[in-house]
Amino acid sequence: MLRFLNQKTIINLGVLLLIFAIDRFSKIYIVQKNLNGLSSEIKLNNFLSLDLVWNKGVAFGLFSMNSVAFYNVLTILILIIILIILYLSFTSSGFKKIAYLMIAGGAIGNVYDRIFYRQVPDFIDFHVRDFHWFIFNIADIFITFGVIFMILIECKTNKNE
Repeated sequence: MLRFLNQKTIINLGVLLLIFAIDRFSKIYIVQKNLNGLSSEIKLNNFLSLDLVWNKGVAFGLFSMNSVAFYNVLTILILIIILIILYLSFTSSGFKKIAYLMIAGGAIGNVYDRIFYRQVPDFIDFHVRDFHWFIFNIADIFITFGVIFMILIECKTNKNE
C-alpha cells in the first residue's frame, strides 16, 4: 500500500512541506503584526517595506474580480495545474525537479490562502522612492525562481542540442 513512499518521495514531500511552512509562517507573522495594531507598513530600508495587502486575484493581482463563480473556476484550474506540476516534479530529476518543487510549493501556499481565506496576503514591497513594484509574498518568490530556473534549464538544454 505505501510502496510509493520511497526515500525520493519522502524528500520531495519534505521539500514541499518546507516551502509551504516558510510561506505560511511568514504570512501568519505579517498578518498578526497587522492585527495587533502595529503600522500596516514596516519600513526595512529605503527600497524594501513590509506592507500587508490582500490579493483576490492571482499573480500580481491579475484577474481580480468579484465574481464567485470565476474565482472558484480559477481556483480549480490552479489546483489542476499544481497536480500536473507535482506529477512532473516526481518524474523529473536534478535541477528540473527542484524547479518544479519550488513552483508547486509556492503555488500550494497561495492556493491554501485562496481556499481558506478567499484571498492571499501579499506583503513584500520593493520600491524606489514613490515607484512601487508589485507587492508579493514568499510563495511568489519560490514560484518566480522556480520558473526562472526552468527557463534557464530549457535554454541550456536547447543550446546543447
